[in-house]
Amino acid sequence: MVWRNPRLRWSVIGFHLVLGSYALVVLFPIITMLLGSVKSTRDLIVNPFGWPQEFVWSNYLRAWSEANFAVYFKNSLYVTITSTVATLLAASMASFVLARIRFRLSSFILGLFIAGLVVPSRLSIIPLFLLVRDMGLMNTHLALILIYVGTSMPFDIFLLTTFFRQVPNELAEAAVVEGAGMWTVYWRIMMPLVRPALATVAIFEALGAWNDFFFPLIFLRDKKLMTVPVGLSVFFGEYATDWPTLFAALAISIVPVIVMFAFMSRQFIAGLTQGAVK
Repeated sequence: MVWRNPRLRWSVIGFHLVLGSYALVVLFPIITMLLGSVKSTRDLIVNPFGWPQEFVWSNYLRAWSEANFAVYFKNSLYVTITSTVATLLAASMASFVLARIRFRLSSFILGLFIAGLVVPSRLSIIPLFLLVRDMGLMNTHLALILIYVGTSMPFDIFLLTTFFRQVPNELAEAAVVEGAGMWTVYWRIMMPLVRPALATVAIFEALGAWNDFFFPLIFLRDKKLMTVPVGLSVFFGEYATDWPTLFAALAISIVPVIVMFAFMSRQFIAGLTQGAVK
């Protein structure tokens, strides 16, 4: 039907051209990075955007071994997985209570969480630094995990509360009539029904923790505790930069993100489009 109408046909073609152009703009830096990761230094300088004259796969071995990249990779995985799981549990439990249990201060508490959306977490670095120092958590991964969980709660609670409120009351009431307690209603009835929202929260939290450079730079001192974004700085020398090895390290660092999105993309898209179509 679309192709029989000339106006709609050209609209569809124009829309796809815009999307294709945007995809090229987004993919160009990634393709340049991947090609640069298998070039020699001379080849990269002479021909930065072209096809490699010779594939130098040893750049990946150097990035993994010489720069102690395995340690940074393990630290990033630990911080990302732990903070994501902790965020999902804390945000989902708080959202369930605020959405399904009415009490006097529920609206006020939800408003406080939503107000946190307007405060950039980077602006609170001085209070955070003093708090972490006084708690004796400097140079520990626990400091990063607590900061990631705390700073992501406003958005996560705002999103999950909306999803919990869309679940019909009859489901929870039927479970209570059958003898289920509040934990059973939360864990076995509500959590499976808000799975798309949980996937959205998990991806946002994991991406933020995996790619963050700011907080690890402030709170970590020991090289053995460094995460991938801070660890990549070792490839930047005072007088020269090993660009092929740096590109290889960057290529390795995006693998977990791509794998995670491939497994959770269906739930993520469902979470973003929930309620868009009636």
